[in-house]
Amino acid sequence: MKAVLFREHGGPEVLQYTDFPTPEPKPGEALIRLHASALNRVDVMVRNGWPNLKLEMPHINGEDGAGEIVELDDNTTGDLKVGDHVVINANLGCGKCEYCISGKDNMCTNWIMIGEHINGTYAEYISVPVKQLYKLPDNFDYHQAAAAALVYQTAWHSLVKRGNLQKDETVLIVGAGGGVNTASIQVAKYMGAQVIVIGSNAKKLKKAESIGADILIDRSNDENWSKVAYLATNKRGVDMVVDNVGITFMQSLRTLRKGGRLVTVGNSGGPKFEFDNRYMFAKHLSIIGSMMSTLDDFKEVMDLVVAGKLKPIMDKSFPLTDAVLAQERLWNNENFGKITLSTI
Repeated sequence: MKAVLFREHGGPEVLQYTDFPTPEPKPGEALIRLHASALNRVDVMVRNGWPNLKLEMPHINGEDGAGEIVELDDNTTGDLKVGDHVVINANLGCGKCEYCISGKDNMCTNWIMIGEHINGTYAEYISVPVKQLYKLPDNFDYHQAAAAALVYQTAWHSLVKRGNLQKDETVLIVGAGGGVNTASIQVAKYMGAQVIVIGSNAKKLKKAESIGADILIDRSNDENWSKVAYLATNKRGVDMVVDNVGITFMQSLRTLRKGGRLVTVGNSGGPKFEFDNRYMFAKHLSIIGSMMSTLDDFKEVMDLVVAGKLKPIMDKSFPLTDAVLAQERLWNNENFGKITLSTI
């Protein structure tokens, strides 16, 4: 099969479009002929490498993918069959630890992620455990399915399950154009919340408005956006902040009302930063961490996507041969919504 892989960590120049052995399904797995893969910022982070990240080389990027089942292990049980259209959940639990047994597989003690710890979806084929597959209607677009999988389960689990978002609450989202942020806007609106978005430019904010954002704040016009957001709530403060940047935590904490909560699923601005602890205890604030979702949450949110109640925001699609260009567009924050690769 053809795949995009790297043999050492580094910049975009390490990516190679080349031949790679087609995987063979292990017991309990299905071989998927991928039609689409979707990009995430972690793709570039894995390619660049970080201390203590150990990968078997060569490594194939890509967490998100959708395609059709072309081979199943003979002993596989369930309602899936060869020819079914499916989307992949990259969140792999072991199925045996106390967390997996209790339905909290995203907290698995042996947790791994497709594309981050093992080979991913920048390829024509991938073999994954059947339990990681969600069956799609035959007419559902593969690119939209791949674009939805990671970001919608992340947004759903963090806002609804971990953050306990309620109707009529006010949510502030730091960032307008990323996949998780666009998904978070839609999830918050679906739950009946008011949404404030902090964006880097007017163009992205206009697009955020088109998918439901109620109040738009351009941080390029006012670096002290926390004050603008606070005043926009008549000095009440917001109920929840979605902040996956990290270095913006201090401004985010300032926008929260007493008893508010900050939800985070990442640290795109850097892993280490400082904040003033007085805001935490004096305002009774909570910082809530979240990673991916459970298998049950994944099915729940994908049902909403397939039903058209949540609609993946698509940016641009590239052929697999142009994965370098796709990653550069993503890393330079040129996208609004999800970038996908055509793998067929």
